Amino acid sequence: MNIRAALPSLLVGLLLPAAATAAAAEFPVKPIRWIVPFAPGGSADALARTVQPAFTETFGQQLLIDNRGGASGTIGSEMMVKSPPDGYTLLLITTTHTINPSLMKLPFDPVKDFAPVSLILSQPNILVVHPSVPVKSVKELVALARAKPGSLSYASGGNGSSPHLSGELFKLVAGIDIVHIPYKSSGPGVNDLLGGHVPMMFVGPLAVDGFVKSGRLRALAVADVRRNAVVPNVPTMKEAGFGGVETGTWFGITAPPATPRAIINTANAAMVKALASRDLKAKLDAIGVDIVASTPEAFGAHISAEIAKWAVVVRKANVKMD
Repeated sequence: MNIRAALPSLLVGLLLPAAATAAAAEFPVKPIRWIVPFAPGGSADALARTVQPAFTETFGQQLLIDNRGGASGTIGSEMMVKSPPDGYTLLLITTTHTINPSLMKLPFDPVKDFAPVSLILSQPNILVVHPSVPVKSVKELVALARAKPGSLSYASGGNGSSPHLSGELFKLVAGIDIVHIPYKSSGPGVNDLLGGHVPMMFVGPLAVDGFVKSGRLRALAVADVRRNAVVPNVPTMKEAGFGGVETGTWFGITAPPATPRAIINTANAAMVKALASRDLKAKLDAIGVDIVASTPEAFGAHISAEIAKWAVVVRKANVKMD
């Protein structure tokens, strides 16, 4: 072996890890691109913009939201996967990220191609009905559905969305036949629910809080392990007699694969600190959103568990993408 000829390559091999370590130690030194793989104005975008100021403060750099909607979040996700693993491109993922693998062919691996940083927020789905539906409880709703199989329908924000799969899980647990009516987003579904064109829907508290309080919609149950602060008098699905229907939308942040662990740790620490803000907690409590900061390992385990959970529901309910 020619030692003199090989020396430059050996030096590069020694210097690269040192340079990566130095970059990780200084992170962040410039603004961070935060991809939100959904259109502006939706719940994911609204929540990202709610926590953005607190994240900017604890990172010491601007987090610049870049909305890249389309294909159930896969367009924005693929952009992050292909970004440099230097911490300066982050991605917001939601429950949809763990439903998609069971419904479509993806251009990436939903686990291996995403470096978990932290789970950040969670909001449960609430089962609401139009006041014209002659029921006051989930048991009465189930009795009505069993008496008239296939006659009741439920709205959702689209095939493969959390509200859609919530309805399918409810059908499996309750043993009922109700018809799914998909909309392009939750907003039009809620509008048709308010108009009485569709009788029921699983949806986040932020979308229906005012309508429940005004009596334009009736909340029957919260699909969570505990009651929600926005509708404290509404029972959980378990309290209503249908345990196992715990669904909602969670939100977390990931980085490109191969991002150095030191950068992941720095980003995680900044997010956990931001989410501990009392002012931020008060804002989120008011709209029924829970803070659920986590370690990268816990978030990774959560992603894997959710993929397995929704795969079972998709298979048993024979859910197909149109």
